Amino acid sequence: MKVVKFGGSSLADAGQFKRVKDIILKEAQRAVVVVSAPGKRFGDDNKITDLLYLCHAHLKYGVSYEGIFCMIEERFNQIKEGCGLSTDLASEFAHIRSQMHKNMSIDYLVSRGEYLTAKLMADYLGFSFVDATEWVRFGYDGKLDADKSEASLAAMFKEKSRMVLPGFYGALPDGNVRVMSRGGSDITGSLAAAAVDAGVYENWTDVSGLLVADPRIVKSEPIERLSYKELRELSYMGAAVLHEDAIYPARIANIPINIRNTNQ
Repeated sequence: MKVVKFGGSSLADAGQFKRVKDIILKEAQRAVVVVSAPGKRFGDDNKITDLLYLCHAHLKYGVSYEGIFCMIEERFNQIKEGCGLSTDLASEFAHIRSQMHKNMSIDYLVSRGEYLTAKLMADYLGFSFVDATEWVRFGYDGKLDADKSEASLAAMFKEKSRMVLPGFYGALPDGNVRVMSRGGSDITGSLAAAAVDAGVYENWTDVSGLLVADPRIVKSEPIERLSYKELRELSYMGAAVLHEDAIYPARIANIPINIRNTNQ
């Protein structure tokens, strides 16, 4: 069984959603799917998470956020329509708007990108949607509790064998949303892989693994195999392919991490 995580560039628009669906359904083993919020469609485009952070800043300083929020709504509605889905986004956005007038946390708002993406993808695949607040646990100190998180999802997996999970966030003991650092969906995927005892954790992105050198400078070949330690060192030193904290859960469970290119 495989846990598959798709980054923002892999989910940027309806065309990418269709590509991701084909990848998932190509192998029945790809039973647990973790998604990021939609990323850039082209060079000067905006990532949904960036727009949500900007939206909160406008709200905080009393500046109109309507234009930004409409851009976010439009992006998700374009994906919905392009994929022929009937997901009730209007109600979802109405609820988010209502929370914006109730002094909601920044963590709640910026997590809605992954939340809505997972809702759409679950409908598209016919998989169960499992909110990250139902299983990703943080302590009172704000630190991720990997053991409790994995135990929670393992119990759910006995009842729901095919599921879509939003990445990047979870819940504090009081139920409030807590987000991880940017790129945290990689961590969610690794936790999920450990929880369901996956045979492999596939991390799908827009590059073909880790390369020997920066491909923007010289033509470079992918590194075929790395140890967990080598991968963590490269991630820590700035290789942006995988979040450095995503390695530990997979290493402890001895689960291979496979970096894949969505577009190849």
